[in-house]
Amino acid sequence: MTNSKNEQNTGLETAPEEIKLAVDLIQLLEENELELETTIQALEIVLADFKNKRTIQNK
Repeated sequence: MTNSKNEQNTGLETAPEEIKLAVDLIQLLEENELELETTIQALEIVLADFKNKRTIQNK
């Protein structure tokens, strides 16, 4: 198989920061084997929180 972990890491090295963070978050969430609905609800809370912080910073 040509899709080794080293090749995947090399591809991520040049990826934008938001892609790297997304990959890390997905891996973290999948490793914890949480219920899908619980994960989605938690991500919605996190997203709302960060959007609120962005709004406050832009004032």
